[in-house]
Amino acid sequence: MDDLAYRIRRSDRARRARIVVDADGVEVVVPKRMALRQVEPFVREKRPWIERTLRRMEEARGERPELRDGGWAPYLGERLALVVRVEPGRTRPHVRRSGESLHVFAGAPGEEAVRDALERWYRRRARAEVASRLDAACARAGTSYTRLSIRGQRTRWASCSQAGAMNFNHRLLLAPPEILDYVVEHEVAHLEVLDHSARFWALVAARCPAYRERERWLRDHGPSLRL
Repeated sequence: MDDLAYRIRRSDRARRARIVVDADGVEVVVPKRMALRQVEPFVREKRPWIERTLRRMEEARGERPELRDGGWAPYLGERLALVVRVEPGRTRPHVRRSGESLHVFAGAPGEEAVRDALERWYRRRARAEVASRLDAACARAGTSYTRLSIRGQRTRWASCSQAGAMNFNHRLLLAPPEILDYVVEHEVAHLEVLDHSARFWALVAARCPAYRERERWLRDHGPSLRL
């Protein structure tokens, strides 16, 4: 297609074609048996959405974290100042929060080392932030979950299995707190209704009346929630 670059990836797990737009570009994920000649019409149909998403990402770049000494990183609506210290020979990076600052101790200079240290820290913090919210939401709903996992998927923010196992993306900590609160309520509702039926959305609306705004925020800003 004219001036719209995208890559194609076949997936054994995909049931239908879908498009992923993130910092790595545009990717079309297609089922194993889908004919490649069907890809271009599919992308053409979705092009307005793709271009809107790319524009939003471009607009958000001006507020991207600055992963350096004196820079900053987002944390649930806060803007934390980064204090970076390079300690040659350090094998495991360490991050410590002090007030409105994050002290990053890395074994090598450069943005990549800071990003690696922060990714580890966000994963650990995500478990604590999500667990407290999840326990409270389950208590209010009178339900319970079986396991909590923290991951870093490209496109999925959270999931709830039929057995009640919960999975949350640590990148939710880069969003405002009300977004994380909403995603938790969304998944707790899945403990009672696994699908996205009218009954499910009625349950979500009762627990988070502003859920449409939260969904819209994630759709618009989700691709830019990256370090």
